[in-house]
Amino acid sequence: MLTIPRAIRAIHTNVVAPRLTKFTLRAPKRVEVEYGNGDKFSLSAEFLRIHSPAVDGKLRSIGGEKSPFPLISTPDRCSSYQQVISGRRHVGIMSAEPVGNYGIRIVFDDLHKTGIYTWDYFFHLGSNKFSLSKDYIRTLKRHGLSRDPGRRSFAGCSSSAASS
Repeated sequence: MLTIPRAIRAIHTNVVAPRLTKFTLRAPKRVEVEYGNGDKFSLSAEFLRIHSPAVDGKLRSIGGEKSPFPLISTPDRCSSYQQVISGRRHVGIMSAEPVGNYGIRIVFDDLHKTGIYTWDYFFHLGSNKFSLSKDYIRTLKRHGLSRDPGRRSFAGCSSSAASS
């Protein structure tokens, strides 16, 4: 049986997004979207970066635990190790490029640019912003990570491998 929060999340993720009426890039820190039903969302660069729809941001496993957050794999250092994206508190948006009439590709100042954000995906992120942010912070804490940039350490690797 689904718990109440999971049931609510399931309902939100299955909602058909209304028509986008306005998109505003407020570089470098946010994107604002408005929809035909009156919903307006302001989404930070950090929030968009950690929820990138890029292939490298799909559901993966952290130490056997399923995580809905993008992970960075480090095949050159620890082929079996993957890490939750962290340290993106100050990431900025450099530009946004239209992709057809259904979305945009955001170029971030950490050079990530492979995700295509559809208008429906923006609606999903905006509608679920609070729970997604809360889950992300909880995951960071669970893995001893921070939103603030800092020195990366790769658990399970020797310190010489992590520093090279």
